[in-house]
Amino acid sequence: MLNVHAKNLGTVAVLCLQGQIVNGETEILRNALYSLSEVNAVILDLARVTAVDARGLGLMLELREQAESKGIRFELMNVTKPVGRVLEVTRLDSVFQITAGVEFFPAVSHSRRAPLAALASCA
Repeated sequence: MLNVHAKNLGTVAVLCLQGQIVNGETEILRNALYSLSEVNAVILDLARVTAVDARGLGLMLELREQAESKGIRFELMNVTKPVGRVLEVTRLDSVFQITAGVEFFPAVSHSRRAPLAALASCA
């Protein structure tokens, strides 16, 4: 089962995902993204995602396209090894923007990045 918890950090929405992004479990992620309003960026925190299949990848691509067509940044954070491997094999690691949590807050001084990264991360 896929669980989604949204954290709003100003105009950035971090969607904390836990479980598997697989066929039959994708609608909750789609609904969570559609329920967001007035954001400039959507970040999927994949730290607790154990698997993703073709349906999950398709949904992530669809959500990325829809977000970017509205001028909303769409990124992946804390990609696990199994998910990272799937992204590599499918060559989608070059399509998605994949970063570590601290990279989302470039305007924050170095001394304050660790606390903000802890706040932004779902793990």
